Amino acid sequence: MSNQKINITIDDVKAELERRKYNKIDYWFPDTGPFARENYKKHIKFLEDSATNRECALMAANRIGKSECAAYAVSCHLTGRYPKWWTGRVFNKPINWLVAGETGKLVRDSIQLKLLGPPNDIGSGMIPKDCIIGKPRPKAGTPDAVDVVYIRHKTGGQSLLQFQSYDQGRTAFQATERDGIELDEEPPLDIYSECLIRTMTTNGLVLSTFTPLKGVSETVLALQDKAEKGLCSLTIATWDDAPHLTEKDKADLMASLPPHQRDARTKGVPALGSGAVFQISEADISCNPFEIPKHFKRLYGFDVGWNNTACAWGAYDAEADVIYVTHTYKRGQAEPATHAQAIKERGDWILGAIDPASRGRAQADGEQLIALYRGQGLNLILADNAVEAGIFDMYERMATGRLKVFSTCFEFFAEYRLYRRDEKGKIVKQNDHVMDAARYMVRSIIGAGVVNVKREDPYAKANKRVGWMG
Repeated sequence: MSNQKINITIDDVKAELERRKYNKIDYWFPDTGPFARENYKKHIKFLEDSATNRECALMAANRIGKSECAAYAVSCHLTGRYPKWWTGRVFNKPINWLVAGETGKLVRDSIQLKLLGPPNDIGSGMIPKDCIIGKPRPKAGTPDAVDVVYIRHKTGGQSLLQFQSYDQGRTAFQATERDGIELDEEPPLDIYSECLIRTMTTNGLVLSTFTPLKGVSETVLALQDKAEKGLCSLTIATWDDAPHLTEKDKADLMASLPPHQRDARTKGVPALGSGAVFQISEADISCNPFEIPKHFKRLYGFDVGWNNTACAWGAYDAEADVIYVTHTYKRGQAEPATHAQAIKERGDWILGAIDPASRGRAQADGEQLIALYRGQGLNLILADNAVEAGIFDMYERMATGRLKVFSTCFEFFAEYRLYRRDEKGKIVKQNDHVMDAARYMVRSIIGAGVVNVKREDPYAKANKRVGWMG
């Protein structure tokens, strides 16, 4: 072992700190240490998935470094300075890239700051100082905000980086083709769709990073649907995916959060929202599926419509007085025979409680829907459609642990996150078909006795308050 003394001066330290300050891209996600890549698996997945997905979204908790992760990806693409470990999308030429956020001020104070550094120290952000060409062009109307800046690509050409905001409207995103777009915080669906169009001919990337404070919005629903079909990458990251957050950090942050935002800000789960009908965490009502005992009573709620028809199956443990939502069904624009077949596959012996308003709806052949569905072999009674009473019953049971939902009931939870009242206290009648079906089921279980219906005569007692088959 050598005993040779290494002389490091104050000037050496200052020079190294200066180099790191203006070359942050070279020090992110190292091989070892507390910030090593292996400790940030969700962040790395978001980066790597761009190799095979044109759309990549990181729906994440606050303070986990999602915007920094996006800034790192954008910087690598603009400069061509990818690390040796990089397995995501690679651009081998200068590119045209757009970054956007909710407002010009928020863009300036968030993603612009992370990419370029503060206005008085351009180059101290994620993009290396020696890659920034000239002085950024300012954006009119917002002090210190940048419109366009040119970035030196390692091939020798110039990449273009532009900043915009959602409040400029969809038209501001039109016309120009882009190699990539990064959306910092959740965009409206129309702007997200426009970004897909702007990157279509280039086979470009659309990256989005946000905390889902708007609940299960149209954008979230679209991303979830695409992800389920394998059409995009949707990564959900929680506080547990950010080891730089200490337990004290988490406790201090949690204490400052309103209850309806905690799941969104800590787990990346869409927020319930201040107008949510049921301000109870999903974790408090969700349970793992189990084989339903034969002595549990069974019934499903049935909400009928052309745009959406939905069912919610329930199982009642009379001894514990607990109702379980075990399965859900939701499909739009299908004939009664299609819905009926799907329902019977769950068990044609199970009694259904159908929306009584269905009596007044007619199909093209003029038959009443209830009669039509009975003709398809469904065993139906009329549901109790007392809206506020039904909501109270569900809420009271949720709050006392007597209404549980199988974690596999995805349609239920998707609507649960959106189920809300407007400013006048009225239920918003959108994306609520499974919720209505669940309410019919709960009210029918509560209001009916345990009385079997004769299967051979499914029509006779349709309008009586009867129970369900066991």
